[in-house]
Amino acid sequence: MAASKAIYSGLIRLHILHHASKEPIFGLGIIEELGCHGYRLSAGTLYPLLHGLEREGYLRSCEKRNGRHARRLYKATSKGRQALREAKRRVRELFAELFEDE
Repeated sequence: MAASKAIYSGLIRLHILHHASKEPIFGLGIIEELGCHGYRLSAGTLYPLLHGLEREGYLRSCEKRNGRHARRLYKATSKGRQALREAKRRVRELFAELFEDE
């Protein structure tokens, strides 16, 4: 992914929104999920993405404690779910065009 980080960053954000709209996500869990799709992200790359999506109002986070351990969970907001619906529509159009010659 190194050569195309800028291109894939939007896809990664959409993937994050997709999962966060279904259930709360956490950093390590989404790193592993993205890894299943070939994306290799470090915490130093992922957390700024999560914080940016939260700052822009697409995600909301809360801290959940389990004994002495705390985990920050992220969930899509209504703005995030709406943005995901719109992005899906646009991605379908784009992919149809990208693959129409194959």
